[in-house]
Amino acid sequence: MEQVTRNPFILEVDLWPERVPSFDRYPFSIPAVRSIGGLVMHPKVTYFIGENGSGKSTLLEAIAVAAGFNPEGGSRNFSFATRDSHSVLADCLKLTWGAMKPRRPDGFFLRAETFYNVATEIERLDGGPTGSLIERYGGVSLHEQSHGESFFAVLMNRFRGGGLYILDEPESALSPTRQMSMLSIMHQLIGRSSQFIIATHSPIVMAYPDATIYHFSEAGIRPVEYVDTENYKVTRMFLTRRESMLRELLAEENLPSSEP
Repeated sequence: MEQVTRNPFILEVDLWPERVPSFDRYPFSIPAVRSIGGLVMHPKVTYFIGENGSGKSTLLEAIAVAAGFNPEGGSRNFSFATRDSHSVLADCLKLTWGAMKPRRPDGFFLRAETFYNVATEIERLDGGPTGSLIERYGGVSLHEQSHGESFFAVLMNRFRGGGLYILDEPESALSPTRQMSMLSIMHQLIGRSSQFIIATHSPIVMAYPDATIYHFSEAGIRPVEYVDTENYKVTRMFLTRRESMLRELLAEENLPSSEP
């Protein structure tokens, strides 16, 4: 199957400084957010990685909202809200789009944190003017499956290709085996003119070979090679030195104090 070489969707992400109310206010106070500028998106897969609180999911959500997706997830047709989650950062982002979009582009924002709300909205809309919505997700209510099964059902059945797919920490719902299967599904969809932007901690999920990995930290955002990521190095070290690392981690002097 011929692979795409030109980006059909987002080429670049920039920050409009003049729209920022204050760089002292969250989320603009996050170092990674302050350093956004000409962030080039890979035509196939772009990964955001970093510690919790580094801003990767914050930027991912803002990109999704700026691209027309519901803040809580789903396709661009989803407009529900279970809480006020409007992204102030999204209003300050400039997305540069490619000129090679498919005629009827697909797209989905998939985030583990609010996936229950998306599944509920699918049930609410099922049987409406557009017909059976549940059938498009595999024919079984996402609420009648485990979290991992329902998450994988969306990947298998709802992602059609020719789309922009934004995923926030998909590994939280997927076993290692399912994460590897996800890479295979991604590869098929990329062959059908799709683009992925993914925030992740998983060294399996971030292993797609033709991708850009951006590391978010107190120093800002920088590209990094897969084997140089902390996720890869720490996981590899633990697996190859499991016994010695466990002895060190579980040593009495390293255990937290039980005193109040």
